[in-house]
Amino acid sequence: EKEYGVRFIKARPSSVEEDPETGNLILTYENDGKLVREEFELVVLSVGLTSPDRDGSLSKALGIELNEFGYAKTSTDAPVKTNREGIYVCGAFQGPKDIPETVAQGSAAAGLVQALLADVRGQDVKEKEYPEEKFIMNEKPRIGVFVCHCGINIGGYLDVKEVAEYAKTLPNVVYATDNLYTCSQDSQELIKQAIIEHNLNRVVVASCTPRTHEPLFQETIREAGLNKYLFTMANIRDQDSWVHQHDRKAATEKAKDLVRAAVAKARLLEPLETSIIPIIRKALVIGGGITGMNSALLLANSGIETYLVERENELGGNARKFRFTIDGMDVQAYLAKLINKVENHENIKVMKGAEIIRSEGFVGNFKTTIRTADGEEEIEHGVVIISTGAKEYKPVEYGYGKHGNVLTQFEFEEKILDGSLDKPKTIVMIQCVGSRNDEHPWCSRVCCSEAIKNSLLLKEKYPDADVYVLYRDIRSYGFKEVEYQKAREKGVVFIRFDQDEPPEIIDGDGRLRIKVRDLVLGEDLIFEPDYLVLSNGIVPDVENNETLSKFFKVPVNQDGFFLEAHAKLRPVDFATDGVFLAGLSHSPKGIDESISQAQAAVSRALMVLSKEGIETGGQSAVVNELKCVGCGVCEQVCPYQAVHVVEKKV
Repeated sequence: EKEYGVRFIKARPSSVEEDPETGNLILTYENDGKLVREEFELVVLSVGLTSPDRDGSLSKALGIELNEFGYAKTSTDAPVKTNREGIYVCGAFQGPKDIPETVAQGSAAAGLVQALLADVRGQDVKEKEYPEEKFIMNEKPRIGVFVCHCGINIGGYLDVKEVAEYAKTLPNVVYATDNLYTCSQDSQELIKQAIIEHNLNRVVVASCTPRTHEPLFQETIREAGLNKYLFTMANIRDQDSWVHQHDRKAATEKAKDLVRAAVAKARLLEPLETSIIPIIRKALVIGGGITGMNSALLLANSGIETYLVERENELGGNARKFRFTIDGMDVQAYLAKLINKVENHENIKVMKGAEIIRSEGFVGNFKTTIRTADGEEEIEHGVVIISTGAKEYKPVEYGYGKHGNVLTQFEFEEKILDGSLDKPKTIVMIQCVGSRNDEHPWCSRVCCSEAIKNSLLLKEKYPDADVYVLYRDIRSYGFKEVEYQKAREKGVVFIRFDQDEPPEIIDGDGRLRIKVRDLVLGEDLIFEPDYLVLSNGIVPDVENNETLSKFFKVPVNQDGFFLEAHAKLRPVDFATDGVFLAGLSHSPKGIDESISQAQAAVSRALMVLSKEGIETGGQSAVVNELKCVGCGVCEQVCPYQAVHVVEKKV
């Protein structure tokens, strides 16, 4: 909106008509009580999702229950479990969701399956057999070059065939060709055939990024009998076609340069050896809230010895502050059962009142020192799951802390349920307190649900009470929209205000008085509520996150939350191998999403812990003793503590 001038209009479109003269589209919509007709060249419909099992045939065949909308029925505390043991559901069939939640649920379901099959893990695994590695040290380089079209990603912006023909002219290149998709299975077979037929001893692929595809091509040439390090890539997509889309000739010439450089590098490649480092089959989970306990429990059920470290003196985290979720789950009852399972599991060592003071190592082999009331203890583990949660924003607005009847949603829920409200007649709730502003620009995601939930709780106990929810946008996504509709049917009034004109407290002779401008009526409204309830947001524990980020070499974003490796494809991985994240420490989210992420992180961690060992890279650093003066600076600054000065007698 600020950067590109995109207009966001809160409106109800009623019709789209074509202008017969221009062919443009006329959109009619209601905005702030006025009927607007506006002409556009293009109208894009943001369509919703519907259940893929509309006729119920799949659910009947599997014997699983569906909810009222035809989606697989699950619960908040078991978001990927169906009513049938051993059948799990993930993605849009469980409910409408975006890609990151879908990917996380996919991993969560896989994690539950791994726990279910823990006793038989590895029984049917067959070790892959490779042909004997070809000895090439006495041979001259014979290089094969494979140039990829990558559909239109590369082929649409440069002349791939011309690049392949150019590669044939380069020194030591004995074979060159182009492929539509070099990463496809049939192209992999063609590469293996070319290695055998043309006696290739080095391979160059000019395609996309080695970050995603280099392991695939290395595996391919190893299957053909070459050492996997006799391979290199030229990235002619990210570094060329994607950045020179409007100059085909120049992009083609640059691709030739990149291929020429890769071939020059390939001439110097030599076979390298790798080694296997044993893995410590133990896990460290940091944070003892709902997320951390679910991670620890699933790891333990998978047969992994797990350390659960909690900074506070009791488990539970933020979940100790409220009683029910919007769909009626009894949080405290669930929490009590979960804590009991965790504290009594033979594979879990719970460390409460504990603080991590240092950590070193790498995937499969970490050493972490933990301080408790009994002193310091060093533990060894193969993976880390960070689930340290976040904090509740403490309002400084609207007289909170000064006026006894100004409460947060958690405090208000407690008063409703313990009966300490004094027969309230009027309640006003204000949304987005401490969220979606310059200081905290994110949506806290749970605030709208909390307001709707507490409105319904109040109406159930005090049906004659007037409830007014002052909001900028109501975000009751997914099935929570049903509860929003219920609240409206019960008489809860939702009043929208503008971001630039938020509600304000006005002088009321000691009484609470709230003024807000109603955007629909275009008038100022004044309320004298018995209680003012603030829907306060979620903020990161910046100090703790930054400390842990340094210990485990993982990043935090500009807001102070931990930053995943890829927002859509790796939502619970860090860029640092062997370290994973889940829950509120990643971003604001509800209990169901936190549990999904907890189980997803375990699934990813088990991919490490189920291996016999970690294969080291073939490349290794060596010290040129003729140039090294032994100053020791490298040892002092190395963040991985991988360098040590070794004194020798001369």
